[in-house]
Formats: sequence, structure tokens, C-alpha cells
Amino acid sequence: MDKISDIKELENVLSSKASLLYITAPNCNVCDALKIKIKELFTKDFPKIELFEIDSSKVPQIAGRFNIFSAPTILIFFEGKEFCREGRNVSISHLKEKIKKIYDLYFG
Repeated sequence: MDKISDIKELENVLSSKASLLYITAPNCNVCDALKIKIKELFTKDFPKIELFEIDSSKVPQIAGRFNIFSAPTILIFFEGKEFCREGRNVSISHLKEKIKKIYDLYFG
């Protein structure tokens, strides 16, 4: 997962065909545990989606830009448009089902 350190980098990321933003916070145990599962899922099942991590304490504008109130938050974009948003308590199997439909349309 590549790290994004400022809002300008984020704009470039959103212009790609498919991207996942993983928004974390310092000292967030859920963020650390879930990140491993997200990386495994997307590497195996959705390799064409680019993965990016953003620390909300280092890029505070992210919370205002996307109305984020908890960590971790997962935002998935296709062609710059938000397709999916999951926060804190994420079901990996549910997320996989949601992403598979549009992923197959774009890349299938």
C-alpha cells in the first residue's frame, strides 16, 4: 500500500481508473489489523485496484474532504467517483461481494 502524504497526491490518485483509499489514525489497532486483510483481499482478488494509505493525522484535510469521522475508513473509487465506503467494522466477505460486481464490469 503506497502512502499519500498530501492532498495534491490524492488528486492524482483519484484520476486513476480504480483506487482504494485506506484512511487510518495513529494508535488505531483496528486500522493495523484490518489493513493486512484488505491488502490480502485486493492483491488476490482485485489486483487492478491501486491501494493507498492516508494517515488522517498527517493529512487532516482528508476528513473534511470526504466527511470521515472514524478510522479506519475505506473509500473505493472508479474513474474518480466514489463507489464504496466502509468504516471501522468491515466485513471482508461483504466488501468482496460489493467490489466484485463493478470490478468485473470494468476489468472482466
